[in-house]
Amino acid sequence: MEIIDAIILGIIQGLTEFLPVSSSGHLELGKAILGDNSIPEESLLFTVVLHFATALSTIVVFRKDVLSILKGALKLQWNSDLQFVAKIAISMLPAAIIGYTYEHELASLFNGNIKLVGFMLILTALLLFLADKAKDTSKNITFQNAIVIGISQAIAMLPGISRSGATISTSVLLGNDKTKAARFSFLMVVPLILGKIAKDIIGGELTYDSTSFTPLLIGFLAAFVSGLAACTWMIKLVKNSKLIYFSIYCIIVGLIAIGLASTQ
Repeated sequence: MEIIDAIILGIIQGLTEFLPVSSSGHLELGKAILGDNSIPEESLLFTVVLHFATALSTIVVFRKDVLSILKGALKLQWNSDLQFVAKIAISMLPAAIIGYTYEHELASLFNGNIKLVGFMLILTALLLFLADKAKDTSKNITFQNAIVIGISQAIAMLPGISRSGATISTSVLLGNDKTKAARFSFLMVVPLILGKIAKDIIGGELTYDSTSFTPLLIGFLAAFVSGLAACTWMIKLVKNSKLIYFSIYCIIVGLIAIGLASTQ
């Protein structure tokens, strides 16, 4: 893999992991527009490295929250911190179960299905529009909310549906505080990413070639830095009700995708 390819893929991963525009959908569109051979196929190791970078950027942005939550949870008392950890665990279940059970079926959807991507981007746009218009409240996320948000995260495994867009929008539409919704959305995916990485390592599915060290490092740094910026920016956008711009963007890209699919 060329260095420039590693930088581009790293930036795409870092930005679209947090911005509500669907990283999977954009990758599929890129392949369709440029051709499969124009975008290097990401090895499993490279994909894992990029996801680890964005997980790490999330932890860095929310480092104070993470440390506070861990300290409180380790007291093993049913306090707000341990309850938050329990809510995160509950929210992970739908995606973990569906991802494990239908892994191959989901993978088959990521094969140039541009029309599906287009319609799912428009669905993402609708969710973002509704969330942008929702009134902000001071409500905390409940256990029931965590289950519903977890289901939306599982649905977002489809190409074209933004994970952050779906989970934040769902949380806001449930009446939760917008800043807390963004915080929960970003933290809930970290255990899933780390769990998937652990599964791949234990399963022996990762292969390493010493010649790929530089692209891996460059891709990691690009994803980490862009992830820091996107995560911080997204929190401000949600708080200030600026999701409408991403809604418009997703509609435009979705229509382009559907139009592109009709010409193939």
